[in-house]
Amino acid sequence: MTNHILIKNKIKNFNKKIKVASDKSISIRSILLASQAIGISKISNLLESEDVLNTLRTIKRLGINYKKSRNIYYIEGYGVNGFNITRNTQINAGNSGTLARLILGLLVKSKFKIKLIGDKSLSKRDFSRVIRPLRLFGANIKSKNNLLPIEIKGTQFLRPIKYNENIGSAQVKSCIIFSALNTPGITKINSKRSRNHTELMLKFLKYPIKIQNKGKNQIISVQGLNQFNAFNYNVPGDISSASFFIVLTLLSKKSQIIIENVNVNKSRMGIITILNKMGAGIKLRNKKVYNGEEIADLRIKSKKKLNSIICPSNLNSSAIDEFLIIFLVAAKAKGISKFKELGEMNKKESKRLDLAIKFLKLIGIKVNRYKNNVNIYGNPNLNLTGNFEMKNFLKDHRIFFLSCIAALTLGGKWKINNKDAINTSFPKFLKKLKYLGAKIN
Repeated sequence: MTNHILIKNKIKNFNKKIKVASDKSISIRSILLASQAIGISKISNLLESEDVLNTLRTIKRLGINYKKSRNIYYIEGYGVNGFNITRNTQINAGNSGTLARLILGLLVKSKFKIKLIGDKSLSKRDFSRVIRPLRLFGANIKSKNNLLPIEIKGTQFLRPIKYNENIGSAQVKSCIIFSALNTPGITKINSKRSRNHTELMLKFLKYPIKIQNKGKNQIISVQGLNQFNAFNYNVPGDISSASFFIVLTLLSKKSQIIIENVNVNKSRMGIITILNKMGAGIKLRNKKVYNGEEIADLRIKSKKKLNSIICPSNLNSSAIDEFLIIFLVAAKAKGISKFKELGEMNKKESKRLDLAIKFLKLIGIKVNRYKNNVNIYGNPNLNLTGNFEMKNFLKDHRIFFLSCIAALTLGGKWKINNKDAINTSFPKFLKKLKYLGAKIN
């Protein structure tokens, strides 16, 4: 069976309503928190991607049972530190940095050694950012060069910590919060702002967590050793998945789309803010709050003219997964778009900043880079006619998505490899494109 697709034609105009894949960040967190709750939690509309399925397999390895009936997952938890861990347990996080870093926080009290492994891509990613605070809690960790595999053995003598999180990483912050659940006393995190799904879910569960705003940072206080009850949760749509359809519509001719029931959490809204500054005119309709998360329908129309942007770096953390597709808009915008301090892009599933620049040059866009700052020279008349093959740097699901949107909006004949990458976050991505009229072989 081939693992590539062919796109030879731009997409024709469309006017549709769609729903996108469920939010991956919330799906993973809801499973992990359900594993720590008392009783049977019911999670509906869970994203069934590789990363999320690996999370379910992980809690199963740690003694937590679950079953699926229709569209609902039932997860039976036994409270904080309720895992039933056996000797020589090995956990495979696959490609998921979120799972790998968050689950370590829930293992700080394990009485047996646990080995954490991942795929080739995840095994190249830096884990020092979570190893450091975990050791401060008292956990015993072995790792060569701060990479996977990692061996962790917990302790019964955990101590609360005060930690400055300066990266703006929600994974680091959540790992520390999860560690604090098992730790007596109050753990405090002085954190650069980043996505806050973990905090919102714990507030929804009435767990004693306090958040104070302090300029660009937040002070998060977590009171350890408290229990919380099982819960019901309906996972909303993922704005990262929606972003590709937003840009598909903006760059297509005479098209419009409504994307229903999308999570528009302010800590994830960077792409909407950035694109609207560029003239996108994206509208939010039917806004509501669900268990602390803001949900809305997104309305997008094609735009003949898009402007360049000098992107404020304070929007970086709220758009870090979406810059790949934002760069495609910058490639079609009038003028020079400037982005700063994007080094965190290279800490993802691949070195996305490096690959984004390689991609832009491939489609004929001038790019200047100085360290982690990028200037993109837009060409509103960009229209591709050649042959393009995306091969060696496509194992990252978001780069696969980017290539599809470029092919459908800019033209040219494209062979895009590693189709299986979509299973990481959005298994029905190609079906959604075909529903809108895309011709994909």
